[in-house]
Amino acid sequence: MTAVEVAAHLDTYRRSFDAPVRSGVGVTKITSSDGGHLVESTDGPWSARAVVMATGACSNPHVPTIAAELPEHITQLTPIAYRNPGQIGDGRVLVVGASASGLQIADELARAGRDVTLAVGDHVRLPRMYRGMDIHWWMDTVGLLDERFDEVEDLARARRLPSLQLVGSPERRTLGLNTVAEEGVQIVGRFAGRSGHRAQFSGSLTNFCTSADLKQQRLLDQLDEYASAHGLDTELAAPERPVHTDVGTPALELDLRSVGTVLWATGFRPTYPWLDASHLDGRGRLIHDGGVLATPGMYVLGLPFMRRRKSSFIDGVGPDAVELVDHLSTHLDAVAVGLR
Repeated sequence: MTAVEVAAHLDTYRRSFDAPVRSGVGVTKITSSDGGHLVESTDGPWSARAVVMATGACSNPHVPTIAAELPEHITQLTPIAYRNPGQIGDGRVLVVGASASGLQIADELARAGRDVTLAVGDHVRLPRMYRGMDIHWWMDTVGLLDERFDEVEDLARARRLPSLQLVGSPERRTLGLNTVAEEGVQIVGRFAGRSGHRAQFSGSLTNFCTSADLKQQRLLDQLDEYASAHGLDTELAAPERPVHTDVGTPALELDLRSVGTVLWATGFRPTYPWLDASHLDGRGRLIHDGGVLATPGMYVLGLPFMRRRKSSFIDGVGPDAVELVDHLSTHLDAVAVGLR
């Protein structure tokens, strides 16, 4: 769906059961006690027996501390502030981060004729289409997106997984490092530091690319095995594997005097300025167990791999919500009994 279609889809859903949405309202503080929760907002206070926070995982763009060390002549942007190549001034553009946003922006800038350097760290590479079917269809069909949070060995790592290198264009084209390199984008390793007027990049790019290629091959092997086991080989296109990532010999430095703009596509962090710090760990992340907070009646939805691998997708919030509502209903019943 396009952005307009997504907005219309959500509005239609709201209208389907006349949800009492309050738009343009900001929550400023949530205070919890044995009697429930006081939610203070720009539209006045609410008293609630339960609170569900569904603000998502991408509320605040993450900018590394090294940004403060860059020369003053460089304009610094995040994906939230970026709109199109026309807003970018003269000079080379350094895009830091090669997951979904960074790769798409580097691609758009290169196709607009801009000189682009893309700094690449850990990333997840996938083809947009495989054997004639969308890669999301595959991941849904084989059950990968339904994998639960209590079924993975390293949940913390799974929740930190970079966003997929995919673009939602109507033609469903595959977008990867090979694509942008062919467009003239200079591919370098992770932005590691600054020395004088030179940006320095890690020499680990080859390792990152090799790892991404291997993980992609393992997933495609899994898809082929599923197709064979379920008699789908005759219905699907022949398995054609993407070629390995080839970025040549990457430069380890870049003269910052040639750079006019740095775009920090270094991910997002959820923020909870309205919550007491006791709900957060030492790195500011919300402490929860599958969306259930330690404080009775406090819940969260929409975070990466909250209960399922698809928890942060629109079609993943629904199943998570069903399970949380069961827990929430039990909590409300217990509160009702206590009030009698």
